[in-house]
Amino acid sequence: MISSVNDLEKILHDTFITVDELVRGGGGEGQLTQRMRRALESFGWKKHKFEIKKLVDGMEREFISHEIDHIKSLPCGNIALEIEWNNKDPFYDRDLDNFKRLHAEGVISIGVIITRGQSLQNAFCELIEKFAITKKITNIEELKKYYNPTVRQIQIIEKTIISKGTFEKGWAHAFVSDKFGEATTHWRKLEDRMNRGVGNPCPLLLIGLPREIVIE
Repeated sequence: MISSVNDLEKILHDTFITVDELVRGGGGEGQLTQRMRRALESFGWKKHKFEIKKLVDGMEREFISHEIDHIKSLPCGNIALEIEWNNKDPFYDRDLDNFKRLHAEGVISIGVIITRGQSLQNAFCELIEKFAITKKITNIEELKKYYNPTVRQIQIIEKTIISKGTFEKGWAHAFVSDKFGEATTHWRKLEDRMNRGVGNPCPLLLIGLPREIVIE
């Protein structure tokens, strides 16, 4: 168990993302998640699908499968880990329900979720606004050097510019609300579920990535 804790400490210590990566984004998994997955795999945390069959008098009555992105097998039990950098927040319910079921079946000993911490969530608007000022982004055309907003996103940006007073501030707030908003996976949403007892009685280790991981 101690070696696995050391693995996680090393991976978390080396975790970073640049503001440029936050802005550019891209399809599929973000670069931070990809780096963390590669690091976990190098330490032996592998994707695994658990298949549980229940028999009654030799006849199969129930079949359940649960796929976990990262499993570390130890003599004292399995550790299940999921990274929720920027999904829709119901993914927390899926992860916690999987942990609960697998723990009840004696398959895992503990569940781990890595997500965005509150200090990071709170800093997004400031970070994006500063990025716009530094890169001298003052209109939609200059913004297209980094990503192409949709017609819907442009309309939201234009409205927010009016309410916030400057392009940089308006774009930052519109961008963060659209990409990293309240309905995505961040610490407060996970904390809400803890307060409701979701995932009990599986022991959990919950990790919120802080503001300090961002390289400006």
